[in-house]
Amino acid sequence: MRYWLYKSEPGVYGIDHLERDGATIWDGVRNYQARINLNAATVGDQAFFYHSSANPPGIAGLAEVVETAVVDPLQFDPDSKYYDPTSKPAEPRWITVRVKFVEKFPVFLPLDLLRRSFTIDELVTLRKGNRLSVTPVADATADRLLVMGRG
Repeated sequence: MRYWLYKSEPGVYGIDHLERDGATIWDGVRNYQARINLNAATVGDQAFFYHSSANPPGIAGLAEVVETAVVDPLQFDPDSKYYDPTSKPAEPRWITVRVKFVEKFPVFLPLDLLRRSFTIDELVTLRKGNRLSVTPVADATADRLLVMGRG
């Protein structure tokens, strides 16, 4: 099992939405490095659910990858901002994962706390200019995040 950090805007889809829905596909990722990270995930991997573009941003909970190699349907929807006219159903360009809700942390981990607690080598999302929505998290860092989030 590996750990990841998945970013989403809580006003669009947050941890409360995932808790309500139980599971969802992680659609709308349109960065090639993030796509590589999504494709590296395997069933059973855990993802820290990070609320971006929030006040404050931070880690709200945990999800689990339950399915891989899922075709992102938004690439074929011309009304979606994630539409990709160069992607074809026979050869989809954007593949993602399905995740299920695991837990909402009793202790929200805001970005300022993450910056005080981890180095940029420990938590990729802290790197200046990093806008990747899917990043790996090392086991030792994940263990500390789990302890912090669970109080």
